[in-house]
Amino acid sequence: MEPTYDVAIAGLGAMGSASARALARRGHTVVGFDRFAPPHALGSSHGHSRIIREAYFEHPAYVPLVRHAYGLWEELERESGERLLLKTGGLMIGPPDGTLVRGALASARAHGLAHERLDSAGIARRIPVMRPASDMVGVWEPDAGILFPETAISATLASARRHGAALHVDEPVTAWRADADGVEVRTPRGVHRAGHLVLSAGAWLPALAPGLPLAIERVALFWFEPASDPGGFDPACFPVFILEHARDRFIYGFPQLGGAVKIARHHEGEATDPDKRRHGVSPDEVESMRGLFRSFLPCADGPLRETAVCLYTNTPDGHFVIGPEPRHPTVTLVSACSGHGFKFAPAIGEIVADLVTEGATRWDLGLFSPARFGARATTGG
Repeated sequence: MEPTYDVAIAGLGAMGSASARALARRGHTVVGFDRFAPPHALGSSHGHSRIIREAYFEHPAYVPLVRHAYGLWEELERESGERLLLKTGGLMIGPPDGTLVRGALASARAHGLAHERLDSAGIARRIPVMRPASDMVGVWEPDAGILFPETAISATLASARRHGAALHVDEPVTAWRADADGVEVRTPRGVHRAGHLVLSAGAWLPALAPGLPLAIERVALFWFEPASDPGGFDPACFPVFILEHARDRFIYGFPQLGGAVKIARHHEGEATDPDKRRHGVSPDEVESMRGLFRSFLPCADGPLRETAVCLYTNTPDGHFVIGPEPRHPTVTLVSACSGHGFKFAPAIGEIVADLVTEGATRWDLGLFSPARFGARATTGG
């Protein structure tokens, strides 16, 4: 049977919406599905803010990709007329031999990024409300900042629709099957045919690609009103930050937006099922969070304003999954961002469009290949 669409997309969060936009802009007929109505607060792309940064401690290979993403976010801002990105500078703080500082410096030096290394006293001078431990150092990068995820997804989906994409919300993909003529996609409302399928379902990817070794993690987010010196947390003088408070244990935070400072752990959440996760945040979780940041940011230890729960879809090595499904070349996997993928979305959307259109991309995807998981990466249809 001839395909009805060139491409079907399962999941319209950060990666799926960007893929839909990039493919539709290239003239492909696109149909997309999401089990909810994005932007929503049930997956991985909410919470008012996301960090964007270049001195990427996770691996230098991410740097060219995030630099490309900056330009694409700015392009989407111009198209949409919405503010999607606010540059505040960024500070990576931790022991000099820690994962965070060593990794950030390695990426900055490998790619010639503007940056500055600060000792503990220099951090306190740069950010007077910060109280780093005396043995901590920092890596300052001037171009880091904040993305606004709900606004960004709305703008991306609106652009995809303007370019002709048919986007179905409150309609999850429940099954798919690849055959010689393309891909058959099933939802509760019907069966759809496409030449290619993009699986970008985030925390729901394990149900559609059960061979991938993925783990879903529930991460709590917190917003606190400053207890004192609220002006010290304004975006003009307080950057986004990540702090390694113990070996390979991180918290991150943002300047105050709307009168509250957002702070959270990076990982260390509980394993969960996306359909059964705990939605609320307990008083014990709030006090545990206060105990972590109080010594570093005592002025932020004011009344709790808001909490939320975010889902990480983690791979064993913490790197993304981007590339062809090993047994079905007409199926592309693009997900499992392990809690640090949102900033890359428009660049990854372009990569997906490359893979669908050309079968290849100029970007080195070796770090992200589904094939790195060996036989485990094969999926049922």
